[in-house]
Amino acid sequence: MVASSFKSNSAIFSTPFALPESIDLGQWAKAWDVGHIGQYALNSVIVTGVSVLAILVLGAGAAFAFSRYRFAGRGFFMGALALGLLLPLQSYFIAQSTMFTDLAITDTRWALIIPYTAMGLPLAVYLLKVYLDALPNELFEAAKIDGAGDLRVFWGIVLPLLRPGLATVAIFSALACWNEFLLALLYIQDDSLKTIPTGLLAFSSRYVTDYGLLFSALTIITLPMIVIYIVFNKQIVEGITAGSLK
Repeated sequence: MVASSFKSNSAIFSTPFALPESIDLGQWAKAWDVGHIGQYALNSVIVTGVSVLAILVLGAGAAFAFSRYRFAGRGFFMGALALGLLLPLQSYFIAQSTMFTDLAITDTRWALIIPYTAMGLPLAVYLLKVYLDALPNELFEAAKIDGAGDLRVFWGIVLPLLRPGLATVAIFSALACWNEFLLALLYIQDDSLKTIPTGLLAFSSRYVTDYGLLFSALTIITLPMIVIYIVFNKQIVEGITAGSLK
């Protein structure tokens, strides 16, 4: 993909696996301008950022409740979250579309933020709950003896200890929201609100695709996710392996 972003269409088809003859970032600049990548990237950042923030806050709170408290309906709600991991989007898409139409939020960013948050919560809750289950009960008992309430325990103890798990959830959720295509295609018709996956369709028409510009655009939008993963790699590994050893 990166090599092809510096090639012409003829070079891509004639020598697809060869290195480019020269490195010219002019094609990247052209792809940015022609495809309006800046506007689509801004929309993706807003939708992804709000969705991930909601997933982290709601997921951490729910995981704390499921891990540390026993209450009526706990098993039912855990089972409902499990369905969120099992059911494909297509199984509830018609009902979801009807609800959004009735609420008049189609063709708005909320039409993406709400389902993205809902789809990311099941994994977040289960992953964070496993992490909290591995923490010693004595830690929470000591906090309560010192007079800390539930909210103080959550903000002062749980969230700082959950940082590796939150980093893992944030990366997985951000990747899912950043790359989601189906809902973004069906719910957003206003070109000024489109996210990157649907915005990339600008490089393709019914009869022809400018592959050089398309690969340039793909490279531009992929690099931020790679950089974020590299920066938070340590936290991601710690979050995934949390609770595996005792």
